[in-house]
Amino acid sequence: MIKLTVIMLIWPNLPINRDKFAQNDQLLTITAANWLDYQHFDSAEYPGYRVSYFKGEITIVSPGRNHERIAAYCEKYGLPDFPFGQTRLNAWGQAGREPDLAYAFDRDKDLPDLVVEVIISSGDLETLKSSYKNIGIGELWIWKDNAMTFYALADDNYAVVATSEILTRIKSELLVQYVNRGLTESPLVIKQDFLKVI
Repeated sequence: MIKLTVIMLIWPNLPINRDKFAQNDQLLTITAANWLDYQHFDSAEYPGYRVSYFKGEITIVSPGRNHERIAAYCEKYGLPDFPFGQTRLNAWGQAGREPDLAYAFDRDKDLPDLVVEVIISSGDLETLKSSYKNIGIGELWIWKDNAMTFYALADDNYAVVATSEILTRIKSELLVQYVNRGLTESPLVIKQDFLKVI
């Protein structure tokens, strides 16, 4: 707890490269942490930051501008019905994540059916998948290196699927074309084009 308190005191004074921050994720990892340490990180005190916990490590990511652009586009293409916003999802004592986007379908639920994560320059894919598996998320979409991969939870592991099992008209191969256009084009034009093909 002493280590965490010291980090919390110096956190506002941590050196952040503003130019790098504008383009890439900034990442801080705290090792030898426990679940109670993670619980002390209040998202309201760190707006815009994503805090996660897995196997004794707390990771704090400050998404860069591109991260927000892509995540905003994913939201704009029309996923219905119950967006979670900036929500902390937990498997008590094991894993905690704050997804970029999360949705429940058909009705409001305690856990989302679908989580979307955008990885620009940081993030361990296996840790990400293991965390969401422990939390119990049925479908996970990950955008990384200009590629979109859909994962569906089956037999206690994530398997790559070409088509969403929840939104059965959406294929990862098709979706990534429209997500990548979001880096340079208007979301309104992209959304109109996307709606024509689904």
